[in-house]
Amino acid sequence: MELVLTRIAKRKTYTIGRLAIVERIDDEYLAGSQETYFCDTLEPTWRDYAHGAHKVKGRSAIPEGRYAVVISYSPKFEQWLPILLGGHEFNRQWQGIRIHAGNCSEDTEGCILVGKNKLVGKLVDSRIWLHRLKKKIVEAKERGEPVWITIK
Repeated sequence: MELVLTRIAKRKTYTIGRLAIVERIDDEYLAGSQETYFCDTLEPTWRDYAHGAHKVKGRSAIPEGRYAVVISYSPKFEQWLPILLGGHEFNRQWQGIRIHAGNCSEDTEGCILVGKNKLVGKLVDSRIWLHRLKKKIVEAKERGEPVWITIK
């Protein structure tokens, strides 16, 4: 399963995005295939790392890129949640980046929140959308598919 997070509103204290699922045909992801909108996302402030910006602990969105997604137990949240895995440098600097429920930028220290962006800078129905996303990830894993997220 391929998830695509497109950041659409990069504000001073938060970042809003759209999470989509890429359609698959015969175990192949089609180049230029249609992305199906799934839900909205909220992250901390986007920073232009490619042009020298630096991470601010607990207040920065992760860099653009493609990351593996697995579900593991989170002691902090006391539940099973999706977690992003990258290369050595990503895992060192951005350890523990999860997809979880939350409503505003104060609810994340770098993680991706899911829900519906019906209020400026906020999400609603976050727990519902997290449940739906976890279900899709588990179904993909049960089919033997890897799960990836591309953030752009």
